Amino acid sequence: MAEQLPTKIDYGSFVPYYIQLKEQLKGQIDLGHYGPGDLLPSESDFCRTLAVSRTVVRQALQALEYDGLIYRRRGKGSFVAEPKVHERMAQRLTGFYQDMVEQGHTVMNRVLRQERLPAGADAGKYLELDVNTQVILCERVRMVDGKPVNFSVSYVPYAACPALLVEDLREQSLYAFIEQACGQRIVRGRRTIETNLPTRQIADLLEMDGHMPVFKITSTCYFANGAPIEHSRGYHRGDRSLFEVELLREAETSVGERSVNRRQDLPKSYTLIR
Repeated sequence: MAEQLPTKIDYGSFVPYYIQLKEQLKGQIDLGHYGPGDLLPSESDFCRTLAVSRTVVRQALQALEYDGLIYRRRGKGSFVAEPKVHERMAQRLTGFYQDMVEQGHTVMNRVLRQERLPAGADAGKYLELDVNTQVILCERVRMVDGKPVNFSVSYVPYAACPALLVEDLREQSLYAFIEQACGQRIVRGRRTIETNLPTRQIADLLEMDGHMPVFKITSTCYFANGAPIEHSRGYHRGDRSLFEVELLREAETSVGERSVNRRQDLPKSYTLIR
């Protein structure tokens, strides 16, 4: 693609030069003048064309990189990043597959493992099972629009959903199949989120740099009767994932000079990322 530099800098504006350059580049990316993977002009090209210092250019590129719009490779230049996948986290209880499909993405699951084995200590704790109780392990790489976004490891009690062992999960939601097979609704879930550097295996599966962090999301979901039905660990590419969280502020009432917090009702639904 031919290089297309921003047209000008307003030297009389109160807006810092680097912000002007950042916003112009952002606008060109938003309009599709630069697509994912495209190489931006070099720092020297920006300096020469816009008559600004290298410091200005670097500040603008750093700001774009911070916003996740570009990534930089030492000795190679700055490239336009893939758009982030927007995942809702608190509004509704949906799985990753449904969440992505509703946003218009094409989703394909690359199933790596689907087998029966003992729960073990970790999965057994969350699923409230003895370590030797049989579960179904599902390992999947989640492909969005043909590109890997997350790697998930799910455990489901075998006795609760034996049909899962032979089900084709390549093009369907795990949640939807469990509900259909079990005749029960998944109504709530619990989640922890942390950032980690990926193992070499996970970095290779997600086709990413091993020095780039991933979001590790550990989740357990439950039927209406309180029985845990699925426990999982999901590893989401940090450069491709954007999580939306709904927050409610606690109401405050004053008693004398003392402020007392009164908790409002929390949302009755949650969104789990699968």
